[in-house]
Amino acid sequence: MAEGAKKRGIRLIIILAVLAALLIVFFAASFTTIPEGYMGLKYELGRIVSADLTAGLQFKLPFFQDIVTVDMREQVFELETTAYTKDSQTVESIQLKLNYRLDPAELLSIARDVGISNVESSLIFPQINTILKNELGGFRAEDLIQNRDALQENVESRMRDTMADYGVTVKSLSIVNIDFDDTFEEAVRAKVVAEQAALTAQNKTVEVEEESRQKVIQAQAEADSTKLKADADAYAIEAIQKKLENSPSYIEYLKITRWDGKLPQIMGDGVSPFVVLDSETDTGSNGGTKTAQGVLPSDAE
Repeated sequence: MAEGAKKRGIRLIIILAVLAALLIVFFAASFTTIPEGYMGLKYELGRIVSADLTAGLQFKLPFFQDIVTVDMREQVFELETTAYTKDSQTVESIQLKLNYRLDPAELLSIARDVGISNVESSLIFPQINTILKNELGGFRAEDLIQNRDALQENVESRMRDTMADYGVTVKSLSIVNIDFDDTFEEAVRAKVVAEQAALTAQNKTVEVEEESRQKVIQAQAEADSTKLKADADAYAIEAIQKKLENSPSYIEYLKITRWDGKLPQIMGDGVSPFVVLDSETDTGSNGGTKTAQGVLPSDAE
């Protein structure tokens, strides 16, 4: 009797332990955590019943419901492909990067129509591959080298408009590299070198022409200056001549106004020197005339 009660007690303990374990498992399976930057899709027996679960602790019915987290942060899609230009040049490799995000308001339709895991392979890749090749085909190869930004802007604009219809927001697009056929690239480099040499020669020609023009201008300026000076001298001579005609004593006036106040000290040929007299004179003891500058010989009086 006691042994039977003991067995029943052990069975009860086991049952309670199992129930407790099941309860713990059930409780643990009833909650899930959605991290920041993610949203949750709640499935109930394979059917989406909610597509707006936010970050934090979320409840679900174990075995009947499941919550799938979706990364809503900015994603990067990379593509490398080949293409042809308008003039049939081969682009052996063109690499680009597309930054995008899923639109939270369109999360349900994306999950139903495309599938969250298929966004890049089934949606982004075929669209960007088609748009890129169509846009690139509108450029000549040589123009494309100089207008990569134009191609990039065209592809980004078309991708933004196209992907918006599918609930995908394009943030930015960048063309990382464009690699042409080696023969074409060498031809382009040779052309650039030739153009640079021609530009250098043209600049040199312009420089020489400018130097020549400056010399002509300088010579003309000097000629004009000489003419002006000659005209001024002629005018002065004409004015003096008219003055002399009206006033014969004008020449004496000019002598006085242009004299620097200094008298010559000795004039003559050295045999019979002549000493110019100053205003103050007297007679020396030897019969000559004494001046402040010297003595005149008696025969010079």
